[in-house]
Amino acid sequence: MPDHRIADWDNAYANGDNIARSDRWPAAWSEPAQAFRDALSAQGRARLDIAYGDRPRNRFDLFLPKATPKGLVVFIHGGYWMETNKSLWSHLANGAVGSGFAVAMPSYTQCPDIRIAGIVTEIAAAIGTAAAMIDGPLMLTGHSAGGHLASRMVTTSTPLATDVARRVRHIVSISGLHDLRPLMRTDMNAALKIDEHEALTESPALLRPMDGVRITCWAGGGERSEFLRQNALLANIWTGLGAITNAVVEPDRHHYDVVDGLADPAHPLTRTLISE
Repeated sequence: MPDHRIADWDNAYANGDNIARSDRWPAAWSEPAQAFRDALSAQGRARLDIAYGDRPRNRFDLFLPKATPKGLVVFIHGGYWMETNKSLWSHLANGAVGSGFAVAMPSYTQCPDIRIAGIVTEIAAAIGTAAAMIDGPLMLTGHSAGGHLASRMVTTSTPLATDVARRVRHIVSISGLHDLRPLMRTDMNAALKIDEHEALTESPALLRPMDGVRITCWAGGGERSEFLRQNALLANIWTGLGAITNAVVEPDRHHYDVVDGLADPAHPLTRTLISE
């Protein structure tokens, strides 16, 4: 059996360069996102740009179902902690909203204007603000860097307030980055500025889950091997630390379209997210 070694860390984490016709994005997200916001705004079921902090990007959008919400879903966007924003992803709220849940989608300050540890604190503030507005169980999900942020919220060093943390029923980390140490080897670390201390204190895979945590790690079968490894890694480690875990690899999905199931109330990704 041949040895395995990663020689090019930048390529290992490069998605656009390794996805056919990747130039379709971000338009493939932004157009349906805008249409979804417009539709729910016209129905009075969208509250946009709610402040949760003092910095310009400390804002979230809240999308409401037709009846009293069954609970709250928070979706945290990706982009390696330094790209995209909440408005690219609005349409992904449709699955949970159509199933009777409210959905909050925050933006956050991006690197290099902040450290990842600072983003973790911001996301906790966003979740706390949204949770104060919506009663019921709380489900957290995020894509890529957002998967890191979602899973980081349910570690024993969580910045969530105790009453908010108690409401969390399920986390779905989609193509999540759970161990930050490999990213220290990439060129993007010039902006991220991850050092050994931050990697050790902010990587969910290196931290303990809170008691009773239930997490699903979900990735696409066509993802880069590092994302598949990171997906399996957290579920593997946290199983040994007492969490309820599941690792799913969805066939025929890559890093950009693996989130699409969240837009469909009947898709297994949505059904998994809102299950208790």
